[in-house]
Amino acid sequence: MSYQPPPGQYPPPPQYGWGPQTSLPPKKRGGSGKALLIILGIAVLGTAGIAGLSGALKHHDPSYTGIPYPSTTYSPTYEPTEAPSAQPPSVKPTRPVVTAKPPVVKPPAPRPTAPRVKPKPEPSDLDIVARNKLYKAGTMGSVNCKESKARPSTVAGARANYANLARCLNRAWPALVVKAGATFRPPTVLSFSGTVNSPCGSMSDTGPPFYCPTNQTIYMNLSEDIGDYNQDPSVYNRVWARMWMLHQFAHEYGHHVQTLTGIFQASWNLRYEAPNQAAELQGSRRLELQASCFSDIFISANKRSYPLTGESLRQWKWLIGDTIDRRHDHGSTANHKYWALKGYNSRGPAACNTFTASGAKVS
Repeated sequence: MSYQPPPGQYPPPPQYGWGPQTSLPPKKRGGSGKALLIILGIAVLGTAGIAGLSGALKHHDPSYTGIPYPSTTYSPTYEPTEAPSAQPPSVKPTRPVVTAKPPVVKPPAPRPTAPRVKPKPEPSDLDIVARNKLYKAGTMGSVNCKESKARPSTVAGARANYANLARCLNRAWPALVVKAGATFRPPTVLSFSGTVNSPCGSMSDTGPPFYCPTNQTIYMNLSEDIGDYNQDPSVYNRVWARMWMLHQFAHEYGHHVQTLTGIFQASWNLRYEAPNQAAELQGSRRLELQASCFSDIFISANKRSYPLTGESLRQWKWLIGDTIDRRHDHGSTANHKYWALKGYNSRGPAACNTFTASGAKVS
C-alpha cells in the first residue's frame, strides 16, 4: 500500500491594517501682547493692507473655511505684488522652438499561440484493471522454451528448473508488456525452505510459492516442489510434480506482468476500498484467476517445444481442474479450469479479463 501524506496545512497570511490620520492639528493660543501688535499693524497698513488681504482671498480656494491645513502637506504659494505700471515691459520676440515628431513605431504583430490542450484525466483503478492496454496487445509467440534436463529431486535440480523457466518467460512476455505501454523489467527469483522474510511479510514453506510486488520477486517453495517430486516415484506422480511446478512458476510470473502493467496495484486499491469482506475476496479471486490465465498463455505458446504432450498434457489437464481454494481467495475448481483453458486456447491476454466477468465466473 502506498502512503500519501495528508496535505499540509498552512496558517493564513498575516493581515496588516492601515488608515490615514484624520485629526486636525490643535489650534495655537496666543497672549494679549500678540493681539495688540496685530491691531497696530492693521492700523499702520491701512487701506493697502486691506486691499492686499482682499486680493489674497480672491485668489484662494473658494472652499476655504479658515481652518489651517497641516503644515506637512500644505504651504502657501501666493504673494501680493505691486500694481502694474502704465507701460507694459518690452518683450523681445523669440524664435519658435521646432521639435521633431517622434517616429511612428508599428507594434509587432502578435505571435500565434498554440491552443491550450486540457490534460487527460488519469485512468481510474477500475479503468486500469478492466480496460488495460494489455488486453489489446495480441497473442504470445513461442520462444521455443524447453524443459530443463535437471529434475527437481534436489535443491540444485529445482533451482535449475526455476532458472530455466525464468529465462523463457523473460523472453515471452516483453513484447506484450511493451505493446501495453509499460516498461518491461524481469523479476527476481528466490527459492526458500522453512521461513522466508520478504517486504510482503514472512512466509512458511507449509504454504504455496508467492510473488511480492514491493520488490518484484518470485519466491519459489523448494520444500513443496522437491517434496512433491520425491513423494511417489511413479511416473504419473513425477510428471504431475513437474507440470505443477511449471504452472505455479508461470502463475507467479503472471502476477509480475500484472505489476508491470498496473493491474496488481489497481486491483489492490479496489480491494482496499471494498465495502465488505465478500467484495474483497471476489477482487482477490479476479486477480488470482487472471494470473492462472496468463500462466497458461505461456504454456500453450510453448507446448510444442516444452513439450506438452502425452502424459504431460494429461497431468496438466488434471491439475488445472483439481485446485483447492480453502480461503475462497483464488477461485473454485471449476472457475480455475475455465480461466486456465481460456488462456491456453487463446494464447492472448484479451481472453483473461477476469475483471469484467460476472460474479459467477469468479466465485
